[in-house]
Amino acid sequence: MNSTDTPIPDFLKTGAAGRLVGRRRWLVAGLALIIVVAVVAWFPTGGSRQGQYLTEDAVTGNLVVTISASGTLQPTRSVDVGSELSGTLEAVLVNDNDRVTKGQVLARLETSKLQDAVAKSRAAVAQMEATVAEARANLNRLRHVAELSGGKVPSKSELETAEATFQRAVANDTSARATLKSDETNIEKAVILSPINGVVLTRKVEPGQTVAAAMTTPVLFVIAEDLTKMELQVKVDEADVGTVKLGQPASFTVSAWTGRSFPAVIQRVGLGSTITDNVVTYKTVLSVANDDLALRPGMTATARIVTANRGNVLLVPNGALRFTPPATAATPSGSIVSRLVPRPPTQKTQQPAMTSDSAQVWVLRDGLPAAIAVQTGPSNGRQTEIAGGELKAGTPVIIEYQETKK
Repeated sequence: MNSTDTPIPDFLKTGAAGRLVGRRRWLVAGLALIIVVAVVAWFPTGGSRQGQYLTEDAVTGNLVVTISASGTLQPTRSVDVGSELSGTLEAVLVNDNDRVTKGQVLARLETSKLQDAVAKSRAAVAQMEATVAEARANLNRLRHVAELSGGKVPSKSELETAEATFQRAVANDTSARATLKSDETNIEKAVILSPINGVVLTRKVEPGQTVAAAMTTPVLFVIAEDLTKMELQVKVDEADVGTVKLGQPASFTVSAWTGRSFPAVIQRVGLGSTITDNVVTYKTVLSVANDDLALRPGMTATARIVTANRGNVLLVPNGALRFTPPATAATPSGSIVSRLVPRPPTQKTQQPAMTSDSAQVWVLRDGLPAAIAVQTGPSNGRQTEIAGGELKAGTPVIIEYQETKK
C-alpha cells in the first residue's frame, strides 16, 4: 500500500489543517455576531411597542341630555280674513300692526250692485204677494159656489186646479222672500268684520282693488289672536323623536336676540312624518311665553330640548364604554431576542360573561385590564349614566391605551 493512501488520525491533526478548522469556526461565530449587531442597530427598539393605559375615575354627578331642532315661531291662533263676495273695495280701514277687536270693521266693498239686487228681490216679493192674493180669492170663490150649488158646480177638476194654483203662488212667494233675504245678507257681507280680538299681521289689499271670489275665498288680512302667547314649530329627527315627550322643558335662541335664551315647553309631538331630501322628521310644537313681545311670527329658532335630567347618578366617560384592550397590550415587550425565542403564554385578561343587552367597562387589576359588566342609561354624548352593575364611584376606568416607542 502506498504511504500516501494511509488516513491521518484526528489526534495527529495539529498542524496546518487543525489551524484551518479553528479559523473557520471563529469566522462563522464572528459572522453571526455581526448579523445580530446589525439587526439590533437597524431596529433599535427591537420592533416591539410598549404603552400605558389611560384611565378616568367614575364619578357621581348630574346628567342633562338634550337634542337640537330648528323651526319657526307662529301665533297660537291666526285667522285669514277674506271676502265671500266679488267686488271693488270701497275702503280699507286698518293697517299692519293695528290692534282690532271682534266685530270691528276692517274694509267695505262697493254695494251699488248689491242694493240693486235687493230692490229687484223686493219687487219680486211684492209681485208674488199679489199672485198669492189672487189665487186665494179665486179658490175661495170656487169653494163658495160649490157650497151653494151642493157640489154641482164647479167641477172637481176646476176646484183642484184652483187649489194647485194657490199652492204654487205660495211657494213662489216663499222663494222670492228667500232671495230677498240672501241679497240683504250679501249687503251685510260687503262689510268685512274682524272675527277675533288680535293684531293685524298682514294687510294684502288696498282701496279700489277688485276682489274676485270664485273657487277660493281671497285673503284680505291675517290677524293673530294674542302675540303674548306663541308656539315654536320645530322638526325633530326620527332618531330623536322617541325621547321627546309632552311637558319636557326646552329653550331656544333666535338671531334677533344674540345671547338671549327663551324658555319653552313641549306641547305636542306630531304622529305624521315629513320627508325632505330623504330625511324623516316629525313636527313638534313648543309653547312659548312672549310677554315682552320680543318674539315675532316667522322668526327662525334653534331649540334645545331636555330629554333627560338625572341628578346624583354614576357617570363614566363614553370612551370607557368603547374601549377594548388591544391584543398586544397584555404581552410584555422585549428585545429582538425575545421575539426570536419562544415565550411562555401570557395571562389572559379577565372578562365576564356578557349578555346582548349589557355593556362593559375595563379596570386595571394587578396591572392587567379586567372587564366589569354594567347597565347603561342615557348619554349626553360625553358621559353615560351607569344604571346597574358592580362599578363604584371613584373607580378608575380605562378609556384608552397609548403605545409608545421604547
